[in-house]
Amino acid sequence: MTPSIVLLGTLDTKGAEYDYMRERIRALGTDVVVVDAGIEGEPSFEPDITRHEVAAHGGSSIDALCAMGDRASALDVMAEGSAEIVRQLHGAGRLAGIAGLGGTGGSSLVSHAMRALPVGVPKLLVSTVAAGDTRPYVGGVDLTMMYSVVDIAGINQISARILGNAAGAIAGMASVPAPQPATDRPVVGASMFGLTTPCVTEARARLEELGYEVLVFHATGTGGQALEALVDAGLVDAMLDVTTTELADNLAGGVFSSGAGRLTAAGRRGIPQVVSLGALDMVNFGGFETVPGHYAERTFHRHNASVTLMRTTADESEQLGEEVAAKLNAATGPTAVFVPLGGISGIDVPGEPFYDADADRALVAALRTNLDDRVELHEHNCDINAPGFGVAMADRLHELYQEWCGGPRGSGR
Repeated sequence: MTPSIVLLGTLDTKGAEYDYMRERIRALGTDVVVVDAGIEGEPSFEPDITRHEVAAHGGSSIDALCAMGDRASALDVMAEGSAEIVRQLHGAGRLAGIAGLGGTGGSSLVSHAMRALPVGVPKLLVSTVAAGDTRPYVGGVDLTMMYSVVDIAGINQISARILGNAAGAIAGMASVPAPQPATDRPVVGASMFGLTTPCVTEARARLEELGYEVLVFHATGTGGQALEALVDAGLVDAMLDVTTTELADNLAGGVFSSGAGRLTAAGRRGIPQVVSLGALDMVNFGGFETVPGHYAERTFHRHNASVTLMRTTADESEQLGEEVAAKLNAATGPTAVFVPLGGISGIDVPGEPFYDADADRALVAALRTNLDDRVELHEHNCDINAPGFGVAMADRLHELYQEWCGGPRGSGR
C-alpha cells in the first residue's frame, strides 16, 4: 500500500478546514488518510478512521467521554488513542507524513500524537499558538509549527493561502526520500553548553578519530529531551553526557529544564555512558527581570541580553550530587562518571564569578557518598575545560563500548 499523508484532527469543529487541506494534498498527487479525533459533534465528512476507533484505542468510547462532561480529560483519551493509531499506521508503512491544525486544544491533541512518531517522519502543525511558547507542543522532536495568522474558523482568503502552503509543505516533505547513512559508524550522543564547549569539542574530535559519529545536543531543556528521546528510540549507541546542567534547572525552576527523565534513557537502554557534572553550577533564566523574586539575594551572571545565570548553592549542589548518583546507580549498562575537581564550567574556576569551592565540594561529596561501587568514579585535578579532560572521557567511552559490543565497528542497537 502506498504511504499517505495522515491528516489528524477534530472533524466536528474543523471539518471544512480539513476537507480543504485534504483536497489540496490530493491535487498534488499524494494520497490522504483522515483520522477523526472529534468528540461531541458528528464529522462534516466521512473520515478513513473514525472517532470511535480513536476512542477505543485510547481505552474508552465516545459515549463514555461525552457522559464524563470533562473536555480536558476527554482530549487526553483521544490524544492517546490518536498516538496509538499513528504509530500503527507508521509501523504498517502507511504513513509518509502527518499534518494537523487547531487552536490550543487541537494543537495539544495533534502534537501529542506527532511526538509518538520517530524523528525524521515529517510532522506539520498549523496552529493559532505557533507564534508563542511552542515548547509544550514541540517537545524534543522535529515537529514543524506554522502560524495560522487568522483563527482556524472557515476558509477565507487568508486561511486558504496558509492551508494551501501547509498542504504543499507536508506533501513536499513526505516526497523527499530519507537519506541513507553515509557510514556504519557507531553513534555517540553528547551534551554541550557554551561554558563546556572546549571539553566537548576536544572529546568529539577524539571520538571521530576513533571512528564514531557524534551528535551534539545543546543543553537547553529541549536539547536534553531530544537527546533522551533519540536514545530511547535506539538511534544512539553510546552516551557522552558531559553537560548535565538541565538537572539544575529542573531542581530550581530554571527555563532550561528537560524534566525528571533527564539522565535516564542511556541507563534504561543499557548502552555505555560516560557522564560528567558540566554546568551544574548554574540555573538559567531569561532577562534579569524574569528571575523569581525569592532568588533576589543569590549570585548572578549576565550571560547575554536574554540569559541570566544563577549560581547553585551548596545545598542545591548536594541535592544534585545525590540525584546524579541515583540515576547512574539505576543504569543497566556500563557507566562511568568523570569529576573535574577544579571546576565544572568555564566560570566556575578561580577568578571567575561562579567559583564556589564549598558548593563544588558539596556536589562531589554527595556523589561519592551515594554512588554504587559498580559505577566507575574518575576524579581529575583540573577544571572541565582543561586540555586532556575531554580526551580522557572519550577514551574511556571508547573502551567501554568495545567491551560492550566487541569492537568500535559493531553496533549495540
